[in-house]
Amino acid sequence: MSGDSRVQTEKSLSRVAAVERKTKETFIRGSLVVDGTGQSQVLTGIPFLDHMIDQLSRHGLFDITLEVKGDLEIDLHHSVEDAGLVLGELFDQALGNREGIHRFGQARVPLDETLAEVVVDLSGRPYLVHDFPFERGERIGSFDPDLIQDFLQAWVSKSRTTLHTRVIYGRNLHHKAEALFKSLARALREAATPDPRRHGVPSTKGTLRA
Repeated sequence: MSGDSRVQTEKSLSRVAAVERKTKETFIRGSLVVDGTGQSQVLTGIPFLDHMIDQLSRHGLFDITLEVKGDLEIDLHHSVEDAGLVLGELFDQALGNREGIHRFGQARVPLDETLAEVVVDLSGRPYLVHDFPFERGERIGSFDPDLIQDFLQAWVSKSRTTLHTRVIYGRNLHHKAEALFKSLARALREAATPDPRRHGVPSTKGTLRA
């Protein structure tokens, strides 16, 4: 095995994390393997959220386990937001100092009549721009699509990522959300992939911990 290959393999083997979070509103346990095969075990108590996180896992080739026990009898918000916080913390821990990664990623994904676009910068600076058009009162089953922004904002804050998401066009709300999460998966996979030509942190500052 060459020196570069050995370094890349060692990086891949170390990119794992486990997090447990407990509040009066939720108890969450999760784990992540960045260099996985797209396997997931997700039980949030919110089937549509499970479906979206499974898309993130499957198309990003991340192995994700996430178990959420929350006060769903009150509202879905606490469980959705806290799931985003834990998943963001998992990515932040697993990526470490982000040495040797591509850092940037982007993807456009279609789903029938819908086209979504996501651009990711693993910059160390949390910032979200979210363009997901829908009419107030619309639901995906019983799921309020406004919660997608809450989930992404929580994920961005803990993963310390700059994230721009946009549904370019589409009609079906389920298709819009699914295309967006698939785009996120592909863009994040690109950004997090080690670059064999890069040595050190991909920043002129020398750090992505800002």
